[in-house]
Amino acid sequence: MDLAREFVIRERHHRIHNPLTPEKLSTVAAAIRLRPGWSMLDLACGSGEMLCTWSRHHGIRGTGVDISTAFLASARQRAAELGVAERLEFVHGDASGFVAAEPVDVAACIGATWIGGGLEGTVELLARSLRPGGIMLIGEPFWLQEPPDQAAVTGSGAGSRDDFEDLPGLVASFGRLGWDLVEMVLADQDSWDRYVAAQWLSVRTWLDENPDDELAPAMRAELDTAPLDYVRYQRRHLGWGVFALMKR
Repeated sequence: MDLAREFVIRERHHRIHNPLTPEKLSTVAAAIRLRPGWSMLDLACGSGEMLCTWSRHHGIRGTGVDISTAFLASARQRAAELGVAERLEFVHGDASGFVAAEPVDVAACIGATWIGGGLEGTVELLARSLRPGGIMLIGEPFWLQEPPDQAAVTGSGAGSRDDFEDLPGLVASFGRLGWDLVEMVLADQDSWDRYVAAQWLSVRTWLDENPDDELAPAMRAELDTAPLDYVRYQRRHLGWGVFALMKR
């Protein structure tokens, strides 16, 4: 069980696997008023930057779960580098079935709500690990503006317009699920650029180093189209944010 290689190729140099800069990640921590000693569960934690930096700067302890062995190796290395390895555990596994052994203060899934089959299922999954009065963090895309045609939908990384809500629709959905939205931090164009554009250099250098790999033709085709799709469609149409929720 592991993450598909193409995802690792694109983001092997990323510490944050979504359109958050380190500054915005710090803003999220301040926004939810993290306290020393709080416990956290991060499902689909990637390279663990959120857990590692928040443990270093705010004294939290926590568990990260991810399917990628490569990203988890980076997470453990980062925890050791920041001197917080004793406060954190990184588990290789399918996050879609993971529930914390004890209720946590913060339960998060940042940009991977497919683990629960969508937003509703992921909220339900995280709620099983969250203490009463705790904070849930959901990272989720939304349409900045309605894509005019299927080319814009596909170029934004979606299969259908119905894959995402607009921002008012997304916020309304939290209420329908029985949760109060208590904070949010949204990506901007610069943080999107830093996330997406960094993938192109990672793909190009991988291609230079692995010209005969079986994935090389597909990765070459991706690099031929991804930058233009991004600046033409995704940068214009797709938003993303981290939303802090508390149960009503």
